[in-house]
Amino acid sequence: MSSNDALAESVTTTPSTGDRDLRDQEAAMIKLAEMHRDQKNAKGLAEVITLSRSFMSSTAKAKTAKLIRTLLNYFNDIPNSRQVQIDVLMDNIDWSKREKRIFLKHSLEIRLVALQLEALQFKAALAQIDALLTELKRLDDKMILTEVHLLESRVYRGIGNFTKAKAALTSARTAANSIYCPPHLQAALDLQSGVLHAEDKDYSTAYSYFFETFENMTAQDDPSALTALKYMLLCKVMLNLPEDVTSLLSIKLATKYAQLREIECMRAIAIAHQNRNLAEFEKVLRDYKDELSSDQTIRSHLAALYDTLLQQNLLRIVEPYSVVEIDYVAKQVGQSRQEVEAKLSQMILDKVLHGVLDQGRGCLLVYDEPEVDNTYGAAIDTLEQVGKVVDSLYAKTVKIA
Repeated sequence: MSSNDALAESVTTTPSTGDRDLRDQEAAMIKLAEMHRDQKNAKGLAEVITLSRSFMSSTAKAKTAKLIRTLLNYFNDIPNSRQVQIDVLMDNIDWSKREKRIFLKHSLEIRLVALQLEALQFKAALAQIDALLTELKRLDDKMILTEVHLLESRVYRGIGNFTKAKAALTSARTAANSIYCPPHLQAALDLQSGVLHAEDKDYSTAYSYFFETFENMTAQDDPSALTALKYMLLCKVMLNLPEDVTSLLSIKLATKYAQLREIECMRAIAIAHQNRNLAEFEKVLRDYKDELSSDQTIRSHLAALYDTLLQQNLLRIVEPYSVVEIDYVAKQVGQSRQEVEAKLSQMILDKVLHGVLDQGRGCLLVYDEPEVDNTYGAAIDTLEQVGKVVDSLYAKTVKIA
């Protein structure tokens, strides 16, 4: 047994004779947990939490909840500790269930769902949410209900079920409207609303929600404000307003984030989009791979933006020609022939481009956009009017007869 383990055991198992002893034990336990945090020892921290239960059994429920939250927060500073956290949470949920500490159990289960969402364990997260909602509706705890519905919305969004994600968000807002909603929770609701509007391509409304979130989180000095700012810049790019990115970064609230790498990558994306330069766009995606691919929202929208940019480049290249070799087009856009051929085929089917792919010759035959002939439509409208005249004349003859 290491000296740290021995210390943990002695701290947590020494019998307490009064309030002062309890306070000393609590301070010693936190100090030991901080030591494991500084050493990046996730397993050691997990052992401290497990051993502290004997101490927690003799303290008030509210104090226990605060202490266990403090100890669990130390995991945030330890890299690659997510699975250890999940194991510790599940273990402590079982303990709180046995001890009948219901509110602590709910708090730990919410934390567990958030971690499962981060780990992309959507099925496990949904099962946990269903069990939680059943209990919470019985207790009618609106605050926790709001948090759980918000997590539910995020989980459904993660699996691509946007209808259920919107329904869960509506439920979260309904619960939030009947209580005082803390600023951090209101900001989280606004952020999720913005994300779902962005998925519907309603980038103007999404931008409004992200701006509200950014202001709210900046006022609280919350690090999540950076995410909201990134999404605001993304909306400007998706609205074909990349020139607004620079002016947006010059506002007072955004200046402290302007030099961060996460923001630099969005500025580089805006410049590449403004220049309509596919090679430059691809270079940004390579240079800032970690920053751009780690966020699901940014990753999905940039994929759509890349597709649009490729389409615009293809149209610009083939526009002067009536017949053009596919190999030449592929060379100009810097893509493989197979990829360009597939994209041109899709554009023809979507009627974005009028032409035919001649795969035997390896060419694209480009046609002029067909003029719309309104003759048939006009003839049908005329016949309809004539029909009405005949009907009215028939009605008059019936009256005369």
